[in-house]
Amino acid sequence: MKIGYLGPEGTFTHQAAMLYIKNFENAEMIPFKHIPDILQAVEKNEIDKGVVPFENSIEGTVTFTIDTLIFDVNVFIESEIILPIRHNIAVKESTLPQVVEKIFSHPQALAQCRKYLNDEFKDVENVQAASTAKAAEIVSNSKENWAAICTCEAAEKFGLKVIGHEIQDESHNKTRFFVVSGHQSRLCTNCGKTSIVFATEDRPGELYKILDIIAIWNINMTKIESRPMKDELGKYVFYIDMESADSEDINSALKMIERKTSFFKRLGTYHTIGR
Repeated sequence: MKIGYLGPEGTFTHQAAMLYIKNFENAEMIPFKHIPDILQAVEKNEIDKGVVPFENSIEGTVTFTIDTLIFDVNVFIESEIILPIRHNIAVKESTLPQVVEKIFSHPQALAQCRKYLNDEFKDVENVQAASTAKAAEIVSNSKENWAAICTCEAAEKFGLKVIGHEIQDESHNKTRFFVVSGHQSRLCTNCGKTSIVFATEDRPGELYKILDIIAIWNINMTKIESRPMKDELGKYVFYIDMESADSEDINSALKMIERKTSFFKRLGTYHTIGR
């Protein structure tokens, strides 16, 4: 089985993927540089599963992931993985903290460490990298006085020393990852969550009608978010997570929702790994 993840080794997505495959034998881990590439590879059956970051407790939804899932591919969420996130800042052995000129990391990591960076490296330029592990690789290969926000595993892999541990703004920092596949898994009772996206007609009360269906079926909605349709200013689709208390209730509610929406997509019914 081929498992794609946001690489290189040492990213948080790599950690999530390792947690997912621990019950599988002979799983082949394949790193990708960009999130959309993983999802597209799943759709094309180039890999069996893909692991992608979806939502962080500090910075919210990863837009690359949600938009690709909604608009660009037809894949299904099989599982979600909840992983505690611990950011560290690392440099080459010869670099002192006071001479750091640039700090590299994934945009989400930089945002999740905003307070620390403002306090400790206020005038240092922040530079976006494709992943936290890629940031560590960039710093390792450079002759400049640069630093990376990365995992301890990435720092060790690329020969960097950690000069600041757990620098994220909030101690309870967690990220939600999705495991996606090209096929809808068999629906199960009490299976955790169901995720959908939909659009309504541009008339008063249309969104309320959809939310009312969810309430009538006594389904707990745990997340709602709007995303621009991209083809016209002011048009949106809505992403919703629901707790799947009963598969029959979920299926009945979704049939009603699909009939009352102009666009509807069921992303999956799935269970949770970790907390």
